[in-house]
Amino acid sequence: MSVATLEPEIILHPEKRIFPEFSLERLLGTVFAPTEGCRVCLLIDLADLSLMKGYGFLDAAGHEIQKKAYEEFYLGLKDGGLEELGMTGGEMFAYAMTGGSNLDLSDECTDVDGRQLSLDRDIYPHYDIILCLSTFSATAPLTAKCKEFGFRGATLHGVNDIILKSGLAVNYHEVSADAERMRLAMTAADSIEIDFTLEDGRVLTASLDLAGQEAQKSHGLCLGRTPDVANLPAGEVYFVPVDANGQFPMKYADGTLGILEVKDRCIIRSTLIEGSQSTIDAHNARLADDPMTGTLGELGFGTQVLPVSGADIQDEKILGTCHLATGRDDHLGGDIVPGMFKKHENSTHDDILFAPHKTPNFNISQVRMKRGGQQEVLIEGFRPSEYLLRALRG
Repeated sequence: MSVATLEPEIILHPEKRIFPEFSLERLLGTVFAPTEGCRVCLLIDLADLSLMKGYGFLDAAGHEIQKKAYEEFYLGLKDGGLEELGMTGGEMFAYAMTGGSNLDLSDECTDVDGRQLSLDRDIYPHYDIILCLSTFSATAPLTAKCKEFGFRGATLHGVNDIILKSGLAVNYHEVSADAERMRLAMTAADSIEIDFTLEDGRVLTASLDLAGQEAQKSHGLCLGRTPDVANLPAGEVYFVPVDANGQFPMKYADGTLGILEVKDRCIIRSTLIEGSQSTIDAHNARLADDPMTGTLGELGFGTQVLPVSGADIQDEKILGTCHLATGRDDHLGGDIVPGMFKKHENSTHDDILFAPHKTPNFNISQVRMKRGGQQEVLIEGFRPSEYLLRALRG
């Protein structure tokens, strides 16, 4: 059985459990302490901003994420959450759907009365905590904006019932502690190698040069008054690669499988394993037109034991999985910024998750870390190594 299919109760620390139900007050009170005196608002994304007027999206087909935002967060705040947390506000606003992960947001937004407002003028300067529940991740743009305007926030894109009952119903002090234990076990890594075994027995290896950098963590706590944005569900240790070379497999949205060749940190071409050659050709055309779209900007490892949600925002946080990401990484402390791309719509940050449920056509046979002349195995067959388990047990 892979770690990704373990029941939530089977965890490293027997005293820890996922809470039996989602509590907005517990989540916000833990993530954002202190909340007393803070003014909070909600942001959602809509392809048609006119649907924000009178909460029209509630009666429109689809919009499942936005409806969850209204039902669980907006109503949760209005029905006692604000008072219990000592906060004010609770208003909801909609901005135009970006169409891509971590693309900068347009400034226009709309309130429930249908009035056109400005995020920079009317929202960011006037709220202490901003919660963004959206279709596409807004972590990168909101991280930049929080530093400019001084707010704290959380991005919760793709939220669904499973995430509400698991990844958002955990004790984030424990999540943070586990992430720090795993971070310490990996920080200052010189390089990491990942072996992928395909169904036909071929082994592809990707080597990522990390140059001894300090590992970072996404741990879910946004405490004090320091401007910051938490990406929830959290539970991840990550690096910004200095260089990368080799090959790794890719499963495209239509199920096509390809082999990506990486040189000097950039994906330079994709080769078909099975599926649609046109999908491969389209990717190669995009790489040729704007090579920055193939730059590797992140290497991440999950730290939590959670059920599979079907949404990468939670599933990449599962212990035993890892992911690479292409595109902008300025929100992670990297050097790839939106202005480096040929087109604005290309300046995304796109995760490529390797997990049993997501990529059953190939296995992560081994992940190795080299650090200070020593080598440690981190993952084998989508399971954490004894080295990581010892670190997590403390």
